[in-house]
Amino acid sequence: MEFLYEYGLFIAKTATIVVAIGLVLGFIAGAAIKPKNSKKGELNIEYLSEEYQEDIKDLKKALLSKEQIKAFDKKQKAEDKSKKKENKKKSKSSTEELEKSRLFVLEFDGDVEASATESLREEITAIVSIAEEGDRVLLNLESPGGVVHGYGLASSQIARLKSKNIHTTVAVDKVAASGGYMMACVADEIVAAPFAIIGSIGVVAQLPNINKLLKKYDVEIEQHTAGEFKRTLTVLGENTNTARTKFKEELEETHVLFKEFVADNRPSVDIDKVATGEHWYGSQALTLNLVDRVMTSDDLLLEAVDKYDVYKIEYKVKHNIAERFGFAASTAITKVLGKLSTWSVTNTK
Repeated sequence: MEFLYEYGLFIAKTATIVVAIGLVLGFIAGAAIKPKNSKKGELNIEYLSEEYQEDIKDLKKALLSKEQIKAFDKKQKAEDKSKKKENKKKSKSSTEELEKSRLFVLEFDGDVEASATESLREEITAIVSIAEEGDRVLLNLESPGGVVHGYGLASSQIARLKSKNIHTTVAVDKVAASGGYMMACVADEIVAAPFAIIGSIGVVAQLPNINKLLKKYDVEIEQHTAGEFKRTLTVLGENTNTARTKFKEELEETHVLFKEFVADNRPSVDIDKVATGEHWYGSQALTLNLVDRVMTSDDLLLEAVDKYDVYKIEYKVKHNIAERFGFAASTAITKVLGKLSTWSVTNTK
């Protein structure tokens, strides 16, 4: 027991030191990330259809002999020439639309704060401004969840596409849990890999409290608030049963809102059955109507290149060395604090 007690004290001391260092680095990171003359990012657009077609041609040619390659190239040139003539005839004889509809591919790699939302906003704004009838969006989503306000905003971005009648598919290859599923459920269609983790429709919050350790070393904490529940649970101060009860109520309220949100966006789901905080693999999620198809994003893209002109859109901000250091420090802090205080689809008070 004495060993466990000493070990617990060691962990608490370590946590305190890490938090203190994290706060210092946080200020440094903030200064580096937000320079006075910050540069606006830019949209990078990549035409994936051509790349896929070229890769297929190269692979086919790699399996042929020299004589077969010559015949292949000759046949390809003839087919290309024939297509051009056919398109010219169509353009003269009718008003038929010759161009394919477009599929815009986006990536969302979610963290606890849903920080990728900033790029997603820019990408979706660009798509909404140029999209035409028949255009679609494929969002490759990976996220274990995070704070409710962050993922709420990310979900709203997908809702912007739906409000413009732009069909949106979310593809999940690894995980879309908690806040990640909050985003996914807004889409017109969810496609998941067989062993992708789906669901976790619940709310969780945990944080350390080192008040007893501070008291042992005669460290006093003063906290002044206006409003009975301005602050409930705390890391440094002494927590009360009243604060715990209020905190639990807030978690339950958030859970109710989360369930209502999923039920509104996916009415085919038995919300009481799936909103237990559990997660399921893709194949299981299909039987629960949490997803619509079991397939990888790779197969989706292979299907799409024959039907659509496929473009990958990515919003990027160029950073100098100081900014890169700031982001690295910020990421490290987030990971450390995430271990100490893990939040899923909820917000801090």
